[in-house]
Amino acid sequence: MKVTFKSMTTELKAGVLWVSIDNPPMNLIDEKFVQDLITLLDETQKDDKCRVIVFRSSDPDFFIPHVDMNKIAEYTAVAATSGGPDDISLGALYRRLSESRPVTIAMLEGRARGAGGEFLYACDMRFASLEHGVIGQPEIGVGVYPGAGAIQHLVRLCGRGNAMEVILGSDDWNAQEAERIGLINRAIPQNELLPFVTALAERIAKFPEAAVRLAKRRINAAGLPPKEDVQVDSGFFQILARDDSSAARIAALNERGFQTRSRAELEFGDVLGEI
Repeated sequence: MKVTFKSMTTELKAGVLWVSIDNPPMNLIDEKFVQDLITLLDETQKDDKCRVIVFRSSDPDFFIPHVDMNKIAEYTAVAATSGGPDDISLGALYRRLSESRPVTIAMLEGRARGAGGEFLYACDMRFASLEHGVIGQPEIGVGVYPGAGAIQHLVRLCGRGNAMEVILGSDDWNAQEAERIGLINRAIPQNELLPFVTALAERIAKFPEAAVRLAKRRINAAGLPPKEDVQVDSGFFQILARDDSSAARIAALNERGFQTRSRAELEFGDVLGEI
């Protein structure tokens, strides 16, 4: 792939494109990441050498912690360039990820929360480090709303009651708990995770593409939410992100080191329960 990215690095091997998210200081979603994801989807859609994409992180602590709350307008404006006139949100861009030509696998070795968790759910499969994988949907505790697909995906992945617990509880879930309720496919010991994902990705990449693409399309038809519902959720996020109650909660988090490599991010679920 002859493209230079600002927030990720890529390597194509045996039909598998390995994408390492690398957006210092801690892989927050900003306009650079959104633009790179759009470019990646554009390029892999037309590159038949790329059969499977594996997403991982170059940061051992953070896969994608959440969006940069100071860059909502900027990344939303970039996301609006990805699709049609009605596809103007991060949720719509994630829908493109779900419907992409290659099979997509997320390999979680750190923390994925908020829109980082929603990125995981948009991928076709999710495998996490048993020791280090953490998933959380903290939006309600912050006073905002899961606007990029969490509500739609979690009801389908783990059922109504578990979706309520994850979203309304706004707490962190370790990999073992996430596997138990269906947030991820498997929690795998750290020393076995890369060999397992490599073997699976290369196995799929060897199979006839027409059969893989048709199966993916029909599974998506049965399992993905309607686009209209994702857009509704995106609108709710934009509304609550400007609400006074969320501003007060974010201010309290900022005092504790929000959006820095601090306990506020490393133990977000615990800190959120303290404010």
